[in-house]
Formats: sequence, C-alpha cells, structure tokens
Amino acid sequence: MSSQQKPVPGAADTTDPTNTADTTTDTAGPRPRRLTYAAALSALEALALIVGGVWMLVLGVTGDDRQQAVTGGITVLVLALLPLLAARGLLLRRGWSRGPAVITQIMALPVAYSLLKADGLAVPAGIALAAVAVTSLVLLVNPATTQALGIRGPGRTQESDQH
Repeated sequence: MSSQQKPVPGAADTTDPTNTADTTTDTAGPRPRRLTYAAALSALEALALIVGGVWMLVLGVTGDDRQQAVTGGITVLVLALLPLLAARGLLLRRGWSRGPAVITQIMALPVAYSLLKADGLAVPAGIALAAVAVTSLVLLVNPATTQALGIRGPGRTQESDQH
C-alpha cells in the first residue's frame, strides 16, 4: 500500500497471510426465520422423495416389472439428495445452497402441474407441492435470505459494498 492510499475501515487486508479477519459480516448474527423455513420445506421435499423412492422400490420387489420400478425408485432416492443437501446448506448458511434449493422448487412446479391435471389423490398432492414450491421460492429470493447467505448481486464485490 502506498503512502497515498488509505485503508478502508473494516476491510480485510488480503495481503497479510496472518490476517484472520472475518469477511462475512453480512452473515453474522442469528439465522433469519425465512431461511429456517426454506430449509425445513426443502427437507420436507427430500423426505417426500425418499418415501416415494422407497415406495417404488417396494412395489418393484413385489411387482411384475421389477427392473423399471427398481430403476425408478433408485433414481428418485438419488434425486432426494439435492433438496436434502440444500436444506443442510441453508441451515448452515452456505451461499451455494440457494442454487440447488431454487432448482428443486423450479423442478417441482411442473410436477405439481401434472399432478393437478390427474385425478384422485394426485390433485391434493399437486396442490400441496405447488404451495410448498411457491412458498420456498418466495423465501429463497427474499433479500433477508440472500443477505444471510452472504450472496451479493451481480457485479457487486465486497469493496463496492463498503462504499
């Protein structure tokens, strides 16, 4: 740093390897309830996928078309990992977790629509899935959630946030 440059108060010095200043001041403090609710809804979706995958596996083992049901069940179980990992990341306030959580909700909307077009017990399931997906999306794009996860807008760096 030259003698004409002045350090920005509160900015971390990246040239000092011994500097252990916490640069995530936006994520300090208690976790917002919106973030906790979004994590809970994501975990709920993961649980529903796990139950569905196990149900498909049981039907596959006891039914006639074993290969297709077992393949479908394993696929659904593997897909359950996405919202499960997203829920864990949201609870731990990891910025990367919002992406998988949003993707899960966007993928859930066409599934909910197809369930609404069906009949029987699929219609209430479609309503519930649509409500959870829309609610989760609203919670995930909320500015308080974004700030709690330490996500900055496009083109915004830590230096520009301090000015």
